[in-house]
Amino acid sequence: MFRYLICALFLLIIGTVTAQENIEKIAERLAQEQLDAYNNRDIEAFVIPYADDVKVFNFPDQLLYQGRDEMYGLYGRMFSRTPDLHCKLVNRMVMGNTVIDQEEVTISKEEPPIKAIAIYKIKEGKIAEVYFIRDGQ
Repeated sequence: MFRYLICALFLLIIGTVTAQENIEKIAERLAQEQLDAYNNRDIEAFVIPYADDVKVFNFPDQLLYQGRDEMYGLYGRMFSRTPDLHCKLVNRMVMGNTVIDQEEVTISKEEPPIKAIAIYKIKEGKIAEVYFIRDGQ
């Protein structure tokens, strides 16, 4: 009986670790998909990883806008107006459903890149919340 309990406990622990790894893989994949689309200035691909009701904040809690439609308009205009736009990923951390990216964003080749941190919170397989921290904020 004791063996069965130990075996069941072991399987439960393995299952929990595997589920956590899957959540982290999904979270990292979504963050990477939107980053790749951002750098390609592909608005259609950019909005796919986001939830319909995504909320975007200045860290910690200043709501900038809400909704994928609003995001589509804002980023679509930015993509069309900024041919030099590029985001360099400096560092990435993933824990559970949260991805934290340290970035350097180039808007124009004539200006130094903007240093920023983006925090992505994943819910139900989509990016549901984004928090931005900019250098000097």
